[in-house]
Amino acid sequence: MSELGANVVILGAGHAGGTAAALLRQYGHTGPITLVGDEPLAPYQRPPLSKAWLKGEADADSLALKPLEFYAEHQIDFRPNIRAVKLRRSDKLVELSDGSTLAYDILILATGARAIKLPVPGADLAGLLELRTAADAEALKAAVGPGKRLAVVGGGYIGLEVAASGRALGAEVVVIERESRLLARVACEALSDFFRGVHETHGVVFEMGASVTGFVGENGHVTGVILADGRTLPCDASVIGVGATPNDELAADSGLETARGVVVDLEARTSDPSIFAIGDVAHRPMPIYDRMFRMESVPNALEQAKQAASAITGRPAPAGEVPWQWSDQYDLKLQIAGYAFDVDEVLLRGDPASGKFAVFHLKGDQIQSVEAINSPPEFMMGKQLIGNRKPVSKAKLSDLSVSMKEVVA
Repeated sequence: MSELGANVVILGAGHAGGTAAALLRQYGHTGPITLVGDEPLAPYQRPPLSKAWLKGEADADSLALKPLEFYAEHQIDFRPNIRAVKLRRSDKLVELSDGSTLAYDILILATGARAIKLPVPGADLAGLLELRTAADAEALKAAVGPGKRLAVVGGGYIGLEVAASGRALGAEVVVIERESRLLARVACEALSDFFRGVHETHGVVFEMGASVTGFVGENGHVTGVILADGRTLPCDASVIGVGATPNDELAADSGLETARGVVVDLEARTSDPSIFAIGDVAHRPMPIYDRMFRMESVPNALEQAKQAASAITGRPAPAGEVPWQWSDQYDLKLQIAGYAFDVDEVLLRGDPASGKFAVFHLKGDQIQSVEAINSPPEFMMGKQLIGNRKPVSKAKLSDLSVSMKEVVA
């Protein structure tokens, strides 16, 4: 059913919200569109914040999804520096932080996720940073440089990207990770070991199996990280990268179904047919894996923006996509397709020592996920095989002399 003239309000002006607004106009929506964002900037790309922005190779203009004038030209009422504080579903009204209200026919929740804060003494000191926004990246850029000591809490992708950028800017970097290996929640052991080796050759120091119990400071600014074993690691700034939690309180408080995110269907529609949820805040179906899951990635934000915009404008649903994401560190490009759910075998293709290899996660003879380092054919063909569920020959898959096009059983 098309609702081309409906009054659409989008809460959240990140990658998902900004894309949804643009797609609605592209798909022929003629009704009012209001885009509400809590940052001063129009929607922009976030992955470069930990890389190009920190190194001074990107700014707000170069990262903008669309030029600022695009929104006025396409009759999209963009309202920066405002956030929603209450959703009144029975009245189809949103209360905003500036005291005003917005009526809607259709609401899109694109409120994203926020960095998890460490509940430890000293967590309110200046110089304790996170990396979710351009303002965060700007603060971090000002804090790192030659002779500066940066402590990164959390050895996930964001933490490692920040560590790489910190080293590129001349800072001393220590990464503090609670688990016994890096990327413990998101990558296999071979990849963990590989990345640790690469970072160590670039001068990054690692503290593994280490828990942070507090921070110390002077004159209100952080000077050290306290570990559970009693040691204090000196630092001039610290980045906390221990994961994110969805901004789903607005939805939960209004009675929408939530489960570590706002529960949606394949149209990105919530338990209220007038409300959609997209991007990092959405807990969505993953038909390939026959489960629900919340994803934090740009490709997911784009896919769900398409789903919602298509449903609202009456277009056919977009084809289902295989989830994927990437991470750039030094001269390495990691591309990941799929998720390693229900895996019973892990196969290595190529030699990690060459800096070019791929790890395949299999369930029986089907690929569930691939992690590819500087190996675009393995990533692209692996992604295709995850999507079409074709069985593969394990012998061929682990043999570099066999083309990826020939690994199907």
